[in-house]
Amino acid sequence: MSRLRLHPENHLVTRIGWLRAAVLGANDGIISTASLIVGVAAAAAAQNDVLIAGAAGLVAGAMSMAAGEYVSVSSQSDTERADLARETKELRESPASELDELAEIYVKRGVDAALARQVAQQLMTKDALGAHARDELGISDITTARPVQAALTSAATFSVGAAMPLLMVVVAPAAVLVPVVSVASLAFLAVLGAIGAKAGGADIMRATARVTFWGALAMALTAGIGKIFGTVI
Repeated sequence: MSRLRLHPENHLVTRIGWLRAAVLGANDGIISTASLIVGVAAAAAAQNDVLIAGAAGLVAGAMSMAAGEYVSVSSQSDTERADLARETKELRESPASELDELAEIYVKRGVDAALARQVAQQLMTKDALGAHARDELGISDITTARPVQAALTSAATFSVGAAMPLLMVVVAPAAVLVPVVSVASLAFLAVLGAIGAKAGGADIMRATARVTFWGALAMALTAGIGKIFGTVI
């Protein structure tokens, strides 16, 4: 008699909640702060003024990311709770119809009708709401909304990302501030893209090229605007 061998599995999808918020926060921190610094520096502002603008951008951006993520993910959480409340009511009022509905879901996935009904009955006996939440609504522990986690992760990683180009303002000579901040920030973005891709199991080259391209475009546009307004003023 063969023995069942169990092996631990570490699926990358379990990281999707915090990974999305972390990558988004750090990416926004680098791009927005570097673009702000480059734009202000291109307008021929003093190095101290550039530093103040960058620091203000870090604080404002981190708070904006936290608030935005919290509101956005809270809306998802509210929708999930409303759907679960509706499903609870339907299970209480018409359990037979809900059983048929769950069995039909398994049939559409390729399970034999008799077996699908048997599986649906057993799952509903153990946890009816959990079965419908997972297989009818697509709500699970992995994908469920976590507003506080998203808000804190985004704010923290934004601050870390924004600190990188801000550090370049402190160490770079005023005469080469724009190129130093630009090149360093693009390097930071490339590293971030590679780390995010590695953590999520995605293609590293594609992820790196994507974040680097959009970061370069954002800095080029803000530098152009800063140069134009700096010349006019």
